[in-house]
Parts: sequence; structure tokens; C-alpha cells
Amino acid sequence: MALGWVKNIEQITLDNETFRTVLHTGKYSQLTVMTIQPGEEIGNEVHEDHDQFLRIEQGKARVDLGTTADAVEETYDAEDDWAIIVPAGTWHNVVNVGSDALKLYSIYSPAEHPDGTVHNTKADADAAEAAEHATA
Repeated sequence: MALGWVKNIEQITLDNETFRTVLHTGKYSQLTVMTIQPGEEIGNEVHEDHDQFLRIEQGKARVDLGTTADAVEETYDAEDDWAIIVPAGTWHNVVNVGSDALKLYSIYSPAEHPDGTVHNTKADADAAEAAEHATA
């Protein structure tokens, strides 16, 4: 087992074709890569107990932030080389508003997904989340 994770995150992000793949899970954080197809979105969500950092490597996005599930209080346009920080408890959504795939990576602190998670499509991710909440 390696002591850490040292790789070219830009190239890995650009090469990624899955909706979500966990690359590394540590004791206090987790690194994932995502590809969001044109017109697709992560989906409005909140992480009550952890912060999230996202960086866009390719594409154009709309980032929506709010204090409740029903309110979008801030909207931002973001693209290549932009970073987004979502504090714990903030509702957020990232929508691909471009004509090409949106490629980004995300760091959760602490981890959000089971180590080794691969969701090939948004539908796979939604099904996994529904199954997780059904057993919680």
C-alpha cells in the first residue's frame, strides 16, 4: 500500500469518462473525479458534516448555492481552472451548461463515498444513493 497518492490529477480528470470515480480515500478526505455530460447535473444536495472542494478542468458550469433545498440564493458561472468551495450545510448543484463534457475533480473532507466507488452514469449514482438512504 502506498503512503500517499501522487499522480497527474489534471490528466486523470480529463481522461475520466465516468460520472464519478473515487481515486483515493484517506482518513480525513477523499478525492473523486467526475464527468458530467451536456445538460446533466450533479443534482441539488447538501453534506451536513463535511466540506467539499471542486475544480473544473474542462467545460462550462452553473453553480447554484443555497441555505435550503428550495432556495437558490447564489448562482455562479464557472469554467476551466475555476475552483468551488462548498461549506458543510450548504445546498449546492453543478450543472453542465456547455456543449462538451464537464470534467472536474472533488475533494470531500471527510470522505463521502465508499472507497472504490465507481458510478459509470448519473443514473448509477442516483440508484446507489437511493439504495443507501433506503437502508439508513
